[in-house]
Amino acid sequence: MAAQDIVFWSAAETAAAVRSQQVSPVEVVQAYLDRIDRLDSKLNSYITVCGEEALAAARELESSVHRGDTSGALLGVPVAVKDQFWTKGIPTTNGSRVYEGFVTEEDSTVIERIKGAGAVLIGKLNMAELAMGGTQNPPYGTPRNPWDLERTPGDSSSGSGVALAAHLCAASVGEDTGGSGRGPAAYCGVTGLRPTYTRVSRYGMTAMCWYMDAAAPMTKRVEDCALVLGAIAGHDPRDPFTSRRPVPDYAARLRDGVRGLRFGLIKELHESPDMHPDVKSAIEASLEVFREQGAEVREISIPLTALGGPIFVGIADTEGAGARDEILRTRPMDLDHATRTRLQSAALVPSKVFNRATKARVLLRRQFVDAFKEVDVLVSTTAPFPAPKHTTLTASFESADAVRARFFFRRSYPGCYALTGMPAISIPGGFTSQERMPIGLQLGAGPFAEETVLRAAQAYESATEWHLRRAPHAE
Repeated sequence: MAAQDIVFWSAAETAAAVRSQQVSPVEVVQAYLDRIDRLDSKLNSYITVCGEEALAAARELESSVHRGDTSGALLGVPVAVKDQFWTKGIPTTNGSRVYEGFVTEEDSTVIERIKGAGAVLIGKLNMAELAMGGTQNPPYGTPRNPWDLERTPGDSSSGSGVALAAHLCAASVGEDTGGSGRGPAAYCGVTGLRPTYTRVSRYGMTAMCWYMDAAAPMTKRVEDCALVLGAIAGHDPRDPFTSRRPVPDYAARLRDGVRGLRFGLIKELHESPDMHPDVKSAIEASLEVFREQGAEVREISIPLTALGGPIFVGIADTEGAGARDEILRTRPMDLDHATRTRLQSAALVPSKVFNRATKARVLLRRQFVDAFKEVDVLVSTTAPFPAPKHTTLTASFESADAVRARFFFRRSYPGCYALTGMPAISIPGGFTSQERMPIGLQLGAGPFAEETVLRAAQAYESATEWHLRRAPHAE
């Protein structure tokens, strides 16, 4: 089997090929390692490549398969994770110089579970410093979007989006606090899921904002997302917040279609005059796809979604600053300038502002609960414009309006699901006409309705070809 074919398989296809002994786990891992060696010097998706460890694990799996043990939904699948998850004996940098030399003696629950499903950990992926986003000079190199190297791949699971779009891993686990998984998925043209809060254990995942952090499966296909979620979801006594609800077989009903489901286009997130016209058109076209498949489609109003960005920042940044108080006091100059400034600013937020933001969050959740009495799936774009250029993100702010536009506007789209604790997925939804950059379609549902989100996403993916296109800098 040619290595150039192996790396373009989905995770499900890879596991099936290993299970049937069409290909060995060693061949699969080596194909990815060779590709990483060839391409990642210009993409900077990895912080640590676990080559020796991955090959050793692949050899053990190969022996197991030869003995007839072919269990595991992710059998032989090379998985990379955001460098925010503890990995035994392997550094966890959190994208920061502050954590240089930080090595744990145990795996996070997510790592334990993906290994338990037969996956091979191939590396730790680049990320925005401390999972905050906006890092101007990343200490481990600037991750570059495979569709256009001058553009951002999104924050903060940057490397996860890049590695998937460039086929440098078969699947990934990122982290999504307010869009940190879905944003890079949208900008890089891959799939990213934020599960219901408490669905996946956060033990061994460095916190950014305790009441919104979520491990985020990021994959090439919707089916892969279902497999990864099934592997990592479920109660964990080491994280008492995790739900005790049984974990469904997320892949079982993927192809049930959407006939009879009710879809609601979020009015406030779709009518902004600042939305890129191609993005607006792509979302409207997606509604036609669902109508053609027998779904009911309507517009729905959720007024507070328009303020999702500022509400999110008011809570997440403030909590993040408190969690990093010691770093700010003892090692501020080891932080990137943008990270330090953002944390110092958040540390000065008055308690009454934080209190108002938490009250607004409760009201927003009530509006979402009411919306899901009328529809089964909510629809919006994941990001209101295609991936910006790096220079745009590092330019100085010239006015308060510029701050609002860059810092708050885009965060409203993914941020509302983080604030409400409900699941949402970003899938490839088209491309802009001139830049030829990916557009993300976001689908959300009520608490623990990941099956519905995945089912709707699979229906759209099956009817379109956006997920099949390859990035020009991934060849």
